[in-house]
Amino acid sequence: MTTELRFLAASIILGLVHLIADSHLISFQYGYRWTGSNRELPVPPLRGVASRVDQAYTNFMETFPMFAAVVLAAHLTGRHDALTFWGAHLYFWGRLGYVLASAAGFSLVRSVVFFNTAVAGIILFLIALLR
Repeated sequence: MTTELRFLAASIILGLVHLIADSHLISFQYGYRWTGSNRELPVPPLRGVASRVDQAYTNFMETFPMFAAVVLAAHLTGRHDALTFWGAHLYFWGRLGYVLASAAGFSLVRSVVFFNTAVAGIILFLIALLR
């Protein structure tokens, strides 16, 4: 298994951890009865850590399909070089840093450093695929 596929698997695990943490934090705020309901009743906006983790999960779900696509495209075309290696590293560590910074409330660091790091990882894959 290539390094890129390992980081894709690690990113899937990270996504599952995001999902579990997000759903439990929402349930802690709204109650497990609400979680088990049809969710048609209005609820107040999420607050605190639950809100930040929910936003981080939404952001993860916006970037992950692109990352998965470029990793699989690189694998199918046999493109594995320094760009794809570093692209996989940047994406995963950027996403991990993003969720940790979100949970801690470091919004500027989260957005400027970690989001851009993850996007740079995707861009490195695109460069490797297009050259």
